[in-house]
Amino acid sequence: MLAFVGRRLLTAAIQLVALALIVFFAIRLLPADPVARLAGQDASRESYLSSQHALGLDRPVMVQFGAYIGVLPGSSGLLEGDFGRSWVTGDPISQEIRRTLPITLELITISFVLAFVISVPLGMICALRPGGIADRMTFGYSLFAGSQPEFWWGLLFIFFFFSVLGWAPPPLGRLNPMVTPPPVVTGFITIDSLLAGDGEALWDGLHHLMLPVATKVFVLSGPIVKMVRQNMTRVMTSDYVLYQQASGISPGRIALTALKNALAPTLTLLGILYGYILGGAVLIETVFSLGGIGQYAVSAVLAFDYPAIQAVVLVIAAISLFVYLALDVAHAMLDPRLQG
Repeated sequence: MLAFVGRRLLTAAIQLVALALIVFFAIRLLPADPVARLAGQDASRESYLSSQHALGLDRPVMVQFGAYIGVLPGSSGLLEGDFGRSWVTGDPISQEIRRTLPITLELITISFVLAFVISVPLGMICALRPGGIADRMTFGYSLFAGSQPEFWWGLLFIFFFFSVLGWAPPPLGRLNPMVTPPPVVTGFITIDSLLAGDGEALWDGLHHLMLPVATKVFVLSGPIVKMVRQNMTRVMTSDYVLYQQASGISPGRIALTALKNALAPTLTLLGILYGYILGGAVLIETVFSLGGIGQYAVSAVLAFDYPAIQAVVLVIAAISLFVYLALDVAHAMLDPRLQG
């Protein structure tokens, strides 16, 4: 298993290096002028050149890349974990990512855990009783939930659960302004509140996460249920399951055995969805005013903030590769033949 993980880590490292090269050079091929964006369209020649020098864009592109990687004398870069400073705010990008990334990770991680816990039993029930009431209702729900974008569901949830019923808080961030946030340790409101023993902040943070998490779970559970049902149905017709049934093994044990073999494709779907949702969380973050990594990325793109864009792409890619590594390990545990 250690050799298997080592090979996957080496592959991930090579992919990140290649991605850093592609992002750095591709972003400079865009038909955009970040210097004019910073200095202003009506800036004088002297002001334009001064801004260009301040951004380091007056140097050859290979020198810029060397400074970005951190191989030039006196420069710190990716080799030291330094993403540089934002061209817009002037703050260290690592600091800004540490502030925004946990917001998005907390939202999508809780959503995925709840969607998985809800969807797997539903998918099993649908597969064990195909054509039943639960199967037909779940099929209709998955089509209904997946046929409309998640930001639309978020707006509908806000209307019904906040405006009409008053069960949810207003979509204005992660905490009530009157609630003192806990000391930042992980950046996760729930975990930091537990570490600080702050029950008020924990309850208020969960209350504010209710609608965005419900929106994500509502949209995500549909494809997961369909995947579990499809694979459970396929496995239930396999030879070893028919042999277990003929041997008189209880239906519960047969279902657990079938679920183990049906989970591998479902885990693959979860990994793909996690990376996709991580990169596209900006819609939900905007609807609920969360201020996560998605909104930060959009702001960086609109401002032509090259260092911030490069950092966001690499961080999201690194997290996605880590998730894929965890899925590979889970697949190898479910099927030891994959460790070869």
